[in-house]
Amino acid sequence: MSATTKERILQAAESIMLEKSFHSVGLNEILQAVKVPKGSFYHYFASKEQFGVELLRHYCEASTEFKKRVLLNSTVETDPVARLFTYLEGTILKATQCEGRCPCLVVKLAAEISDLSEPMRQVLSEATEQWLAIYAAVITEGINQQLIPAHIDPSLTAALIHDLWTGALQRAATCRCVTPLRQATSFLRQVLTGK
Repeated sequence: MSATTKERILQAAESIMLEKSFHSVGLNEILQAVKVPKGSFYHYFASKEQFGVELLRHYCEASTEFKKRVLLNSTVETDPVARLFTYLEGTILKATQCEGRCPCLVVKLAAEISDLSEPMRQVLSEATEQWLAIYAAVITEGINQQLIPAHIDPSLTAALIHDLWTGALQRAATCRCVTPLRQATSFLRQVLTGK
């Protein structure tokens, strides 16, 4: 099934904004990429801000579904710790393919839009809460299987994983290398498994 015009606009914008930023990308650049007239944009989006809300919601929903599929799927891999590190290694691979540039639209745009658009900030906040819950569920599963020490607090550690990983992604974009991501992975492995 082919993508709708709205989906094509959102997909093109995601790629362009990963290269640039929300405010530096004009509507014409996005519309030229998908070869649709300006009227089509305003058929789907009332304003650039509303477009930003839809873009982030689209991206965050896909990211949440991906996290659930990789991190909460015990039919493919029964070991929750292995699932977590497979997910992190996958992000390192993606960052490598991006030549150190930030592969995550949320990390890329969060600082830029959080003070400028309350609706866009709210989308990011809600998505973050969902991601923290997914991380906490994986950690709880690891504790229940005695793969992670019982003294580990799932909620606190979920926040640590998210914040450490976000910071590592930002530093990786700055140094144009994945070393910060590898260091974060190594640190998390020591915290969660003692190895």
